[in-house]
Amino acid sequence: MNTDAGAAATPSEAAGAQKVIVQRGLYFEEIEPDVIYAHRPGRTVTEADNVLFTTATMNNQALHLDAAWAAEQPFGQRLMNSMFTLATVVGQSVGQLTQSTIVAQLGLTDVTFPHPLYHGDTLYTETVVTDKRLSRSRPGTGVVTMHHTGRNQHGDVVATVTRSCLMWTEDGHAAAIAGSETSDAELWDGRPEGGHR
Repeated sequence: MNTDAGAAATPSEAAGAQKVIVQRGLYFEEIEPDVIYAHRPGRTVTEADNVLFTTATMNNQALHLDAAWAAEQPFGQRLMNSMFTLATVVGQSVGQLTQSTIVAQLGLTDVTFPHPLYHGDTLYTETVVTDKRLSRSRPGTGVVTMHHTGRNQHGDVVATVTRSCLMWTEDGHAAAIAGSETSDAELWDGRPEGGHR
């Protein structure tokens, strides 16, 4: 038990003998290929989201910021910044799949935006795991390939992306927590399975 009076109690200490369940994603061995993971709740996107994200990322595209100009363009209104859409599609999968069970995001490929996302639309994301294998270079981890699909409230596909992640196995994560002293340089060594996040 933590005896440092200034330190916050861990969940198990605070609960005493009560069982503690910590919210997390899935470990490598729990992830099932070829099933649909439907992530909820959806995310209703707003003008404020669009303006803040667009300006924070220094993207001065009038299609996101200038309502008068956008009204004269083919879609007749401003569009949500596609990078915001992509980030939200990936983000919606985190709680169900990768929260605290990811080692690193390895890459994003095959990104498409087949239909616009507008202010006031609600974005829903589904994920299908298309491949998984144990890592050849990092014991206790596996490489998982996921295909994310984002749809609006009408079912129109607004974004797709294929994402590769380095995921912990349950035993690998437990061993790392128990005292592995892997340095940042060892974790991020420039190999194809390297990455961040």
